[in-house]
Amino acid sequence: MDFLGDVLAWLTDPANWEGERGIGNRLVEHVLISIETVAIAAAIALPAGIAIGHSHRWPGLTTGVVNIARAIPSFAVVALALPFAIRLGLGIGYWPTFLALVLLALPPIFTNAVTAIRVVEPRVVEAARGLGMRERELLWQVEIPLAVPLILAGVRVAAVQVVATATLGALVGWGGLGRFIVDGFAVQDNVRVFGGALLVALLAVLTELGFAALSRWRSPRGVAQTAVAR
Repeated sequence: MDFLGDVLAWLTDPANWEGERGIGNRLVEHVLISIETVAIAAAIALPAGIAIGHSHRWPGLTTGVVNIARAIPSFAVVALALPFAIRLGLGIGYWPTFLALVLLALPPIFTNAVTAIRVVEPRVVEAARGLGMRERELLWQVEIPLAVPLILAGVRVAAVQVVATATLGALVGWGGLGRFIVDGFAVQDNVRVFGGALLVALLAVLTELGFAALSRWRSPRGVAQTAVAR
């Protein structure tokens, strides 16, 4: 109980929230890089996934390659991004973390986008074609609206993964909430380590809940599509 009390005291101490190295600034850094990387990954993966899902071309090959990429450990992706960023002259810290998080966010968004379009009820698609809809109209007015819950599930998985993995950025010289964990280990400050880990966990839970609420709000009425990210 004393340890938990120390953690609570550390989290509620106004002095720990102030300054460039305070909780407030680290939290903002963590949230911003998470939003930026998920947005970039979505801008790349969604158009590609939707196009492939609609055309029904190479779905097995593309998702297979993406799933192989998903099997690479998060730390390995961060470690590989570091020399790549240095070679490009981007240095350490922010850019290796940014590149790694974008790469980690791509697979779940892409896979769900492909699957979401492919599993739209064929009878609905054929009925729309029977009404004279062109392929572009069919995609934007029928397939994408019905696929939104599953597409959002992919973005949700990516966002939660990014929030958790951004912690590793501290190992390559970046800030964020992971800084408390790395710095705490360095000086054997278990209160700071646990406090930083708790903040990351809470942020991941809030991200999960936020996307769950958004998915329920965006689900088309009368449509029961399972939004499960694989």
